[in-house]
Amino acid sequence: QVHPVASGGDSVQAGGSLRLSCAASTNTYSRTCMGWFRETPAKGREGIATIGAGTTAYVDSVKGRFTVSQDNAKNMMYLQMNDLKPEDTGTYYCATEINPCSLVTITLGLWGRGTQVAVSS
Repeated sequence: QVHPVASGGDSVQAGGSLRLSCAASTNTYSRTCMGWFRETPAKGREGIATIGAGTTAYVDSVKGRFTVSQDNAKNMMYLQMNDLKPEDTGTYYCATEINPCSLVTITLGLWGRGTQVAVSS
């Protein structure tokens, strides 16, 4: 199995935006549930967004600020992050084949190298 790879992390100021990308390396259409989780100093590992079967779900702390999307033609998934806050600082990972599909089971899916996000105040 090929592990998905996250990219696009950077250092930004609070209030800024970033778009993370996930190269799934396999046909995303067949992967019914994909998502993002992060590891932060404050909360450890936390599922933040899932997408699958035409639906999305977000953890409360990112609702209204983050948007997950996928491009099946390119086998890519994205996480648009707006109004970033210092507490968003951490390592972000993308996952595929999440089963069951939920924020708490994201790490049961297939995931690989993360990308670093640093938000300064």
